[in-house]
Amino acid sequence: MTEWAYPLAESLLSEALPRRWAHSLGVAERARTIAPILGADADLMEAAAVLHDIGYAPDVAKTGFHPLDGARYLREAAHADERVVCLVAHHSCSWMEAEARGLRGELETQFPRQAAHLNDALCYCDMNTTPDGTPTNPVDRVNEIAGRYGADSLIGTFIRRAEPEILASTSRVLERLASTVRQPM
Repeated sequence: MTEWAYPLAESLLSEALPRRWAHSLGVAERARTIAPILGADADLMEAAAVLHDIGYAPDVAKTGFHPLDGARYLREAAHADERVVCLVAHHSCSWMEAEARGLRGELETQFPRQAAHLNDALCYCDMNTTPDGTPTNPVDRVNEIAGRYGADSLIGTFIRRAEPEILASTSRVLERLASTVRQPM
């Protein structure tokens, strides 16, 4: 899956939104670091990771809600694997932002959530990567997002509301990683 995902994401983000492209590359790198807990879904996760923010691309943005715009583009224009489409739609607690925008029903009707461990993994990858693509931690990432958009903005309010789930997702991924390290080979 990654063979088509990287060129697609690059074509939509690298020139128009170079910082978002750097972030997407960093999120994909985080996906590679958790491959041991993903098994057969490692390629799927890396593809979803590099594509997760394409909804910001000027050619893709329609509603202003990037998870929904990206997922629709992937389904309708790119004919992507449905699991990638749904992971992009639901990345990083997007249902909470969709609710604040009055789009939750639309999001959940059109795009069913994937397995919890996959949603956790993509949230972990996104929320442990800075806007420039370098590793961070979810507390600093949430603070950065709230600061960038403003604490009282829709995004600032959403990210603070989502913070406990973001931290829980990160914790679950780290627990799974720790248990794979402890298991004998």
